[in-house]
This record gives sequence, structure tokens and C-alpha cells, in this order.
Amino acid sequence: MSMTDSLAKDVGVKLSCDALVVSRASYYRWKNQGEDLEKEYVRPLSPLALSPYEQQRVLDTLHDERFVDKAPQEVYAALLDGGSYLCSVRTMYRILEAHKEVKERRNQLRHPVYTKPELLAERPNQVWSWDITKLKGPAKWTYYYLYVILDIFSRYVVGWMVASRELGTLAKKLIKQSCEKQGIQSSQLSIHSDRGPSMTGKPVVFLLADLGITKSLSRPHVSNDNPYSEAQFKTLKYRPEFPERFGCAEDSRSFCQDFFSWYNTEHYHSGIGFLTPEDVHYGRAEQIIKERQAVLNDAFAKHPERFKGKLPKPMALPEAAWINKPVLEISDPLRH
Repeated sequence: MSMTDSLAKDVGVKLSCDALVVSRASYYRWKNQGEDLEKEYVRPLSPLALSPYEQQRVLDTLHDERFVDKAPQEVYAALLDGGSYLCSVRTMYRILEAHKEVKERRNQLRHPVYTKPELLAERPNQVWSWDITKLKGPAKWTYYYLYVILDIFSRYVVGWMVASRELGTLAKKLIKQSCEKQGIQSSQLSIHSDRGPSMTGKPVVFLLADLGITKSLSRPHVSNDNPYSEAQFKTLKYRPEFPERFGCAEDSRSFCQDFFSWYNTEHYHSGIGFLTPEDVHYGRAEQIIKERQAVLNDAFAKHPERFKGKLPKPMALPEAAWINKPVLEISDPLRH
């Protein structure tokens, strides 16, 4: 329409409109409304759309260390569980697409390097390992949570608890009670666990600091970093009487009471010379091994031929228990 107006200045409106096949009514309507109609149409912002500030907040959340390698659906669910709503999953995708970040988010995470834990116990109450496992409740998706603290040298369970939830405050209570019962002194003990929220939360971290206990954590997704707790849970769940489901919390506590009593006082543990955890933990192992040796000496004296002339010995108690025993590298003198 601006071309029509420009030509009209030279030849007049009628000839200009006829030449450019524009009705004079349309020309005058345009002229009266001003040249704003010539400008490019800009779609107004929808009242439902996020503001630039809100969009940036969503993007910052998607870039957060917790979510940088997660799909928007996972981020959306995690935010809801934390009591927060930023936008829909589709909006998250639109924002990522606008910043060319849609295709592969897993490559964006910078994984920190975690130190391999190396812990040595040469006596009881030097290193404890603790963990939490689920026990199935009466209905689908219902669980009870079993907290267990284990001495890695003696394999003695120093504390356990069944609860309806996994909470750092409950873990704090169990650790504190176990330390009091065992008479733990400052700088005496290291406690090892995986990186679950109860293990790394403030209640447990502050308690360990107050008690002068060294905190040790497994590397993420490395079950071998917590072998003693894993093995103890396996022993629990492979017992013939272990049920598929527990009818109520009291049933699970009653079962665990019987199990841990058996485990500590009657179970001949292969990892500690087929002694019971209680005997090792409370210093009775040496005397028991001497008594076993006396029985073998007597048997050998009566029938040495049955032992091919070699005096039998009972299985010894290991001198130490390790979490990730370091491998000694033997240097080759020929390389120097």
C-alpha cells in the first residue's frame, strides 16, 4: 500500500490505484488508519506463557547438578516429590529446544571423582558398617525399613531397628544408642555406609562430628564398597523362615529380634573362623580356639594315622578385616 501512496503523489490517487489494481476505498482506509498496518504483525504474549524470569528459573533448575543428566519427565517427578512445580514437561522441552539442549542430556553431567574407601579393623569397635534394607509389607508397594549397624571385625550386629520410613533422624537415634551401649570414645571409631539420603543427611553428619567418629562413604553404585552389610542382608533374606511378606510392622520386628539373636550368639560365621560374632566381639575367641585345639590334640594322640601324621589345627580368626584392602605394587628392579 505504501507503493500506491508513493505513486499517487506523482499521478494522483485514481491513476495510482488503477495501475496497481487497488481499490480507492482500501487506499483511503489504509491512509486513515496510518501506516501501522504496514508493520509486521507481532503475536501478543499468551497470559499462560512463562515470563523470561520464570523461563530462566526452569533452565537453571534443569542445569542443576541433581538434574543435569535427567530427562524432563524425571525432573518433573522429582520436583513434585519435593513440593515444587515450575511448569509442564512439554514446557521444559520447549525451553531446552530453544537453547539447543534437547537431544542428549546425559553427556552434560560432570561426574565427580570419588575416593575409593580403604578401612582396616584389627579389633572390635574400630570400624562399623551400616545400611538400610526394605522388608515387604502386607500389600504391594508397602515396606518396612530395617536399619542395621555391623562391626566388620567381629561381624557382631551392634544395633538394629525396624521403622516405617527411612529418615536421618531415626538413623541418628540408632547410631547414638549403639555408641552409648558399646562405650565408644572420641576418635575410636569409623562408620562406613553408602551414599543414601539418611547416611549423608545433616542429622547423621552432625552426630558423627559431635561424637568424634570418622565418616566413610562408598562410591556411587559400587556395592563392593560396603560388602559386610550386603553379606549380612543376604544371610537374613536367605534364611528358610524368611517370609515373602510381613503382615505388620510388629511381625517384622519379632522376626528380626529372633534372627539377630541367632546371628550374634549361635551363627558360626565362616568369615571369622566359624566362631560366633558375639564370641569374637567380646574377646572369647582366643580361649575357644585353644579349647578346639585341645580337642584336636586329643584326637590326634589317639589316632595319628587318621591325620597322616600331621597335627590338625582349628580355623584361625583373621587378624584384620578390610574394606578394599590396598594392593601392594611390587617394583621390578630390572626397570630401574
